[in-house]
Amino acid sequence: MKLRKVTAASAVVLALAVTATACGSDDKKDSDSSGGDKKITVGIKFDQPGIGQKTPQGYAGFDVDVATYVAGKLGYKPDQIQWRETKSADRENALSRGDVDFIAASYSITPERQQKVDFAGPYLLAHQDVLIRADDTTIKSPSDLNSKKLCSVTGSTSAQNVHDKLAPKAQLQNLPTYSACLTGLQNKAIDALTTDDSILAGYASQAAFKGKFKLGGFKMTNENYGIGVKKGSDLKAKINTALEAMVSDGSWKTAVDKNFGPAQYKNEPAPKIGNIVS
Repeated sequence: MKLRKVTAASAVVLALAVTATACGSDDKKDSDSSGGDKKITVGIKFDQPGIGQKTPQGYAGFDVDVATYVAGKLGYKPDQIQWRETKSADRENALSRGDVDFIAASYSITPERQQKVDFAGPYLLAHQDVLIRADDTTIKSPSDLNSKKLCSVTGSTSAQNVHDKLAPKAQLQNLPTYSACLTGLQNKAIDALTTDDSILAGYASQAAFKGKFKLGGFKMTNENYGIGVKKGSDLKAKINTALEAMVSDGSWKTAVDKNFGPAQYKNEPAPKIGNIVS
């Protein structure tokens, strides 16, 4: 009698386990197919105001707006996006490892990078430029940077490029962050800050710096920003379609004005997909 009770109880437990397993399988399948719990992981910069920045309120910047729009066209709501910081040196690795589904992080399309990843876009044509004080009338061309104190971040080639090609007498100042360069610019310890004009516009658009700086408008290089995906990924074509829609419905222009407008950034028109300006 005792044996029969144990056997009956075991059968009930086994039946419940089978039922739970079946329900679990159905739940996962329904979640994946309905999109209720699905996620997409997007790589961005966390420390570039106006481009990609992690703030107490969430994530903000032009790349964030572009990525959010693209993810929406791919079927993901904003709360289904998992943002992951992708530093410049780790972008290709993050894609190849599968850490992220795509990257929108001031990611210039270059032949070297195209050997490792695929790019959708470009979605923005930026240029290397300088940021100077709003009341500075002495720097009107790259050659005027000769004998001026020119700042960029440690490890960047931007300032060195200007020194080597355009202003050999420029006095290079390498500081740990762009924010440190901006402080020096504001305090007149340096005369100009150089990197991509989109990044400069993002910094200058911050409320604390509004009206204090201006872009030189020198367009010293062409930087074609693309969205990076893993080599061979079918996301490339889907993202290109989304980017075209973003331009055509006006969302691209809205994002540009929102993130760069306070710096009076004279942006290039939205580039055509696949048109890489050398």
